[in-house]
Amino acid sequence: MPGRFEIVARRRPVRLVAPGFVQVHAEGPGTWAVPQPAPYVAATAVGAGEVVLGAGDAELAVELAGDVISLRVTTAGRTTRHRSRRFGRLPHAPEELGITVTGTWLTAFAREAGRWVASARYDLRERLDVRDEAFCADLHVSTTGGGAVEAGAFGQLGLRDVRLVTEVDGTPVRDGPRLLLTATHAGPGFFDTAHTGVWSLDPDEWRLEHRADLFFRRPEKPGVYGDNATHLVRDGASDGAGWLVATSTWGDFSRADKDAAVTTTIARSDADLTRGRHVLDTRALRLPTTGLRSVGTWDPHLVRSGDSWLVAFVTASRFFRFHPALAAGPDLDSLELVAADPSRTATEGPTLAKLDGEWRLLASDGRDGPRERRMTFPVFDLALEQVGTLDAPYPTNLPWPTIVETDSGWALVTFDGTRAGGDLVGYGTHGDVVVATASR
Repeated sequence: MPGRFEIVARRRPVRLVAPGFVQVHAEGPGTWAVPQPAPYVAATAVGAGEVVLGAGDAELAVELAGDVISLRVTTAGRTTRHRSRRFGRLPHAPEELGITVTGTWLTAFAREAGRWVASARYDLRERLDVRDEAFCADLHVSTTGGGAVEAGAFGQLGLRDVRLVTEVDGTPVRDGPRLLLTATHAGPGFFDTAHTGVWSLDPDEWRLEHRADLFFRRPEKPGVYGDNATHLVRDGASDGAGWLVATSTWGDFSRADKDAAVTTTIARSDADLTRGRHVLDTRALRLPTTGLRSVGTWDPHLVRSGDSWLVAFVTASRFFRFHPALAAGPDLDSLELVAADPSRTATEGPTLAKLDGEWRLLASDGRDGPRERRMTFPVFDLALEQVGTLDAPYPTNLPWPTIVETDSGWALVTFDGTRAGGDLVGYGTHGDVVVATASR
């Protein structure tokens, strides 16, 4: 087991437009094409009265009139305006205006004292099919005013659900000395505004670099989704495909939907998923919950040990009451339940790791669990009997226990519940990436 972990770094790369995927960098006014593979796009402008995203006969705009910021939505010849009574009046003239589409959510931002704050938000679900790939490919941006304009892929308000990119045997995939990670890019709202990205992490100075975005098609419905809570596995020996991608279908989850569900999917690709932006075709990854009451499964983590796959995951008896489980089988279509721990009610991020030569399942016990099991990283054997606890500080929210051995010792790469983007967007805009280290 590693020794005591101590926090050594915190990182928070907030960007509306992802730096590596800028398509427009110009002076306004003007109109520019910004085709996207998925409905995750952003534009910012200095000195503009409005910024407009459009495709076909649809126009989505942020407007600034005096000190009031609002959204204008035009679809099928109908125009409506949407303003927040509480947040729509700005205390100061903004440094920049911003507009984002993240999933079905349209959000207006104002940059105040160097910080992006959401000022209006509107769900486009009943007005426009933003997940349609033809709509995404036809996107363009236009602005008024003569200041700097930037547009392209939406970046993130925070990063969470951090996992190592691994080989099938659990070995970390590296690019030289840099570790590769998947992370959920927090959007301006709940989990349906987020998406999955791939990052590198320099273990010398703990610098993060955004490298890729992953989006997903589903077999049962049309469109492209920003599903998240993902594990990326390099599997060059399997059917000639280079990568397996296991993810959770949070991309259209709505707490207001009484029939809401989250499942897990799997995709294969021989493209280099550590660079660029990709849309992947998925199929169901059926995780067994025999004998358990389960309304959803998420947070998959895959390892091949000998002739068997091990898959750690979360299963929920209801939203949001959830616990860890482990499945195994000769292939990913023949998994059977090995163990589960329903006595835990707020435990997420199950992660398979080899410690002292043995496979262990690490997890995160949140603040809403049983009193004696709060705010720790339990360590289980493969029967899900607890055999220890990581000696590590426990950040806010439900930080995942992603640990890796480096040249100088162990590192724990996790996250916290710190929000960004202001009070309008609320929960889901977290978090800081938190790095802690320990001796061997």
